[in-house]
Amino acid sequence: MISPIPTVDGSAGFHPRENGCAPKAPPWKAALPFRDSDSRKTGFFTSHRIIYRRRFFVLIGIAVIIFMIRFVMPYIATSVYDPKEGDIVFQSLQGYSDLIRAIEGVTHSHYSHCGVIIKEKESWFVIEALGYVKLTPLNEWTRQGRCGQFYVYRLKKQYNHIIPKFKEKLKNYLGTPYDIKYEMDSRAIYCSELIYKGFYDATGEKLGELVKLGDLDWKPYKQTIEKYENGPVPLERIMIKPRHLSEASQIEKIFEFDF
Repeated sequence: MISPIPTVDGSAGFHPRENGCAPKAPPWKAALPFRDSDSRKTGFFTSHRIIYRRRFFVLIGIAVIIFMIRFVMPYIATSVYDPKEGDIVFQSLQGYSDLIRAIEGVTHSHYSHCGVIIKEKESWFVIEALGYVKLTPLNEWTRQGRCGQFYVYRLKKQYNHIIPKFKEKLKNYLGTPYDIKYEMDSRAIYCSELIYKGFYDATGEKLGELVKLGDLDWKPYKQTIEKYENGPVPLERIMIKPRHLSEASQIEKIFEFDF
């Protein structure tokens, strides 16, 4: 004979293994507003909401950091830096394209662009060759650098008297197209060539060391060079790169914004 087993409500019942019936849900469980599966679903959606909320705040944080780097930090840097006409400024361009990698890589330097500080109508500009020779507001120029970083070199005191003529000679190149092949001719011009030629035109002195491409570390960038050259690597080509310009004996570093 099968013995009755008391249930939760006190009434007699049978053990499910003995009578083959599914057990009844106890009253406390029947009173819940949702089943176990509902609870699992609710927990699933809650955890996903938490994940999405965290991702949202992470994205907001990244956006704030980018905004600080692109706009706030360069403003702080230019407010600390006291510009002077004739200052030569260097930076690492943003984007890090194959061309920028090659410029920095062949010379083992993070300087991929440069220009000269000049003052026009009480405002500060950088005269630069980027696309073509142009005047770019200083604050705008610093924002085009990687993380807003830039480095300032100043002519030594004995060259102060040539700064007006240096500025004049640089402005003679305004509108000249950019030289993607980095040749030292007059058809087009690149950033460090502009400064080198402007200084030479004003003083008759060389600013920095002219080098052959073949003497630089060009091999890792062979494909990039051939792409822009539209031909073999011109190993005998003479050029002046930003790094070698920064090593000129006539200038010295007086400021850097780097972090």
